[in-house]
Amino acid sequence: NSLKRGVSAAQGLLPLVGVSPALRNIRTLIERIAPTDVRVLVTGPSGTGKEVVSKALHQLSLRAAGPFVSVHCGAIPAELLESELFGYVRGAFTGADKDRQGLLSMADGGTLFLDEIGEMPLPMQVKLLRVLQEGTFYPVGGREQKKIDIRLVSATNAQLPELVKQGRFREDLYYRIKGITLETPALDERREDIPLLIQHFLQQIAAKSAQSVQLSAPALQWFLQRPWPGNVRELRNTLESVVAIARHGVVQL
Repeated sequence: NSLKRGVSAAQGLLPLVGVSPALRNIRTLIERIAPTDVRVLVTGPSGTGKEVVSKALHQLSLRAAGPFVSVHCGAIPAELLESELFGYVRGAFTGADKDRQGLLSMADGGTLFLDEIGEMPLPMQVKLLRVLQEGTFYPVGGREQKKIDIRLVSATNAQLPELVKQGRFREDLYYRIKGITLETPALDERREDIPLLIQHFLQQIAAKSAQSVQLSAPALQWFLQRPWPGNVRELRNTLESVVAIARHGVVQL
């Protein structure tokens, strides 16, 4: 019961589970800056919930009724990224048989989340900088300028200042996107949140799969003591595997 109350209290308005000082600090910052349109750069190790933080910023913002559009900059091939972001007009290139709206337009009135922005190719960085400066863009092959109103939230697990020194990330763009920096803590920095996270994920998994399990005391102790280099993502994936194998009942060590 205390765990269930802890999960509910920890969530509140935000999908951020935990009561650790590190989590409370980031939750407070989110609540302060969410109602503004300041650009936010979310940093931290892989698997620490940077997209969760970005969605929380959107949900508590004045744009909450608008779209939240997520783009993984490293998952889209460089040659396709411009047309994916800006859209294109019919005839812009071979295979463009009709106009297509880009992700920038889809995010109009809401939040655009650029995940792993450090992986964005340099030519695209120039074009993104122009969008941020002017609030306008041209679809690929188009001559009609389009205006957009977005709040930009970016995320990276890379050290952008280091990439700037190496010439792999534009310095002017870096200062454009880093209005306020939020750093998501590694799970090792918030180990007291692990029981809450386990309870939260087991509830989520049970709701989706109708497979309900509990951890025996020794199994729970294994989860509490184990290092989690993959952070919250690794913890969740491990629990999903455990539930898939056990299906129902009490999981033994």
